[in-house]
Amino acid sequence: MVIRHAAEMSLPEADSTPAVLIVLAMAAVLGYTVALVVDRTARRVGRRSAAAADLAQRGRRPARLTLVLVALLVALNAMPEQTWTGAIVRLLGLVFIGGVSWLVAVLTFLLEDLALARYRMDVADNRHARRVHTQVTLLRRITVVVITVIAVASMLMTFPSVRIAGASIVASAGIVAIVAGLAAQTSLANVFAGLQLAFTDAIRVDDVVVVEEEWGRIEEITLTYVVVHIWDDRRMILPSTYFTTTPFQNWTRREAAVLGVVELDLDWSVPVEEMRAEMHRILDATALWDGRVSVLQVTDAVGGCVRVRVLVSGSDGPTVFDLRCHVRELLVRWLRQRHPAALPRTRLEHERSGPVWWDGEHDGHGKGVYGPAQRRESDPTTARVAAADPATTSARMDIRAHPEEAHPDARLFGGSPDAAERSRAFSETDENGSHRPPS
Repeated sequence: MVIRHAAEMSLPEADSTPAVLIVLAMAAVLGYTVALVVDRTARRVGRRSAAAADLAQRGRRPARLTLVLVALLVALNAMPEQTWTGAIVRLLGLVFIGGVSWLVAVLTFLLEDLALARYRMDVADNRHARRVHTQVTLLRRITVVVITVIAVASMLMTFPSVRIAGASIVASAGIVAIVAGLAAQTSLANVFAGLQLAFTDAIRVDDVVVVEEEWGRIEEITLTYVVVHIWDDRRMILPSTYFTTTPFQNWTRREAAVLGVVELDLDWSVPVEEMRAEMHRILDATALWDGRVSVLQVTDAVGGCVRVRVLVSGSDGPTVFDLRCHVRELLVRWLRQRHPAALPRTRLEHERSGPVWWDGEHDGHGKGVYGPAQRRESDPTTARVAAADPATTSARMDIRAHPEEAHPDARLFGGSPDAAERSRAFSETDENGSHRPPS
């Protein structure tokens, strides 16, 4: 009423454009003054309430914009219509819709942040807090989408031609929905998968997961994709449908504490009891161990080694990884310093059969007798030469290794009576010292 009265007093003529501008300026100043008063009041209340202080800080600019626009629209509607005021009213109406949407989004975000502040993430068992953070984060994204859609639709409905077209669109909404659904099938599937992930508690923000043989944490969950922070600071972007259609490991589904395994392949002579005592000493001396599980077992004994498995526990996945490395390093150092014989080794054992000699006897059929008979003493010089002669040594080793191939009948000058006779014939000499040819 104040603005209307000021407009009537200031506009004696309907087409007085400068007077209209003066009234609009007065309305803008009045709206800004009201915004300053609201802001000062909110700050004063915020001294006693952190939520009110946060609201005053976040909502200052959208509140000022909205109040100024309200004052301008009321002033324009209170004044007689001018030839140019229609476009100004429509423009200010569009900006007003945007300002109100901005203010609503700020208030929604404030309520969501107040809800998140009640659940701390820096505690040992933060499973419930991570679930709330995941759901609130996804709700925030949905809120932004809904507010944006409503704001854009409200802006479009301010145009008469759009309102007329809207009736026909609503009439054919069934056909449009079918076409849009077929065209955006993959996108809609990801959206619904994102909603399913958030509200079925399958994964949460900060969950430790193993996907595509990569270990990492869930960093962000959106309506269409999930960001996994890999342990080496890489980011893996996966569609939301991946987690609803593909098996994956979630190490923190029920609780953050997990178990870790250290395996060592050692020699059969490893002192298991002493090693178990050393494991307990190592775990007692480190803060990485949570005190729940400490087991050392021999889980395998094949292939020339025994496999020793150490099972330890920690408060979360990264801590267990560091604990496994710590235990492995100190156990290897202890084995190397105290029990080097227990380190893995390969044993080779070379076995040689006893010598087989012909003892010069016969079995009555003209053949020499072979077997494990004792070797007769021979000339020391001959023995040394034979031992030094590689061909002789090789021949004897071949005879011992393959006695069936060294049958006396297969030898030319020894091993049988005929061969011995042939040897004597070749060794006989005549009166001049020359070899006598065999008869």
